[in-house]
Parts: sequence; C-alpha cells; structure tokens
Amino acid sequence: MNKSPLKQVQERFENKEKLVAAVKKLATPELWLDRVNEGRGLESVPNAKLLRLYDVLQAAKEKFGSRAKLVDAILTLQKRTKDQGYKQRLESQPLPRLLDLHAASARRAKSAASAPDKSAAKPAARKPARSKKAQAKARLAARA
Repeated sequence: MNKSPLKQVQERFENKEKLVAAVKKLATPELWLDRVNEGRGLESVPNAKLLRLYDVLQAAKEKFGSRAKLVDAILTLQKRTKDQGYKQRLESQPLPRLLDLHAASARRAKSAASAPDKSAAKPAARKPARSKKAQAKARLAARA
C-alpha cells in the first residue's frame, strides 16, 4: 500500500518547510518558470504536488541541466531544430510537461527506428468477401 504524502514528506525531508526549501533551492530560473501565486507561495501547495515537483526538478537537473537543453533535446528528437515558433512555444511550457513530452518523443523515435520500412513492403492482397451477398456485390463492382 502506498504511503500518504505526509508520511513521504516526513520520511524524506522531516517536515514540509524543509521540502519547500529544497524545492526553492532547485527552482532556479534556468529550470523553473515561476507561476506560483506570490501572495500564497509554495507553502500553500499540497504535499503531493511538492513531492512531484521536487522529483521533476531533480530529474531535469540531473539529466539535462537546464530548460534550454531539455527543449533542444525535444526538438532534436522530433527533428524540428529549425522551427523557432515551436521552440518558443516549448519554452513557455511548464517543466513537468516538457519532461513528459521528451519521454513520449524518445519512445516515438525509438519505435520508429526499430520499425521496418513500410514503403518497401508489398501491398497486401485483397481478401475475398465472406458472404455470398458481399461476393456478388464485389463481382458487380469489378465489372463496372
């Protein structure tokens, strides 16, 4: 059974204040677009969201280092490196969405690389119709 977000915070960070401090430490301008309500701040964000945000920021920092490198990796996977409009749109997306997009693009690129070339395959022969009525319709269509 999964542990509650409060238990996870207590095990990993002792209390919510230390978790908020850890998230703020990782949320540098090179990784994070600050869209938090200034009046309420990160202290009002639920524990589950803070834990996910911490994990996402940590993974992005380890794997890519910055948002710019992540966006460039997505553009490279999608073979759209020269598309400046798409790049600007990606730069305005939140970090978790960018990581999800990178994972999806990597899966898509991997499956495309391992899939056989469809253009070399011969077209499949048409199957004969099953019912007598359908066979008769097919014969009529072939004559016309």
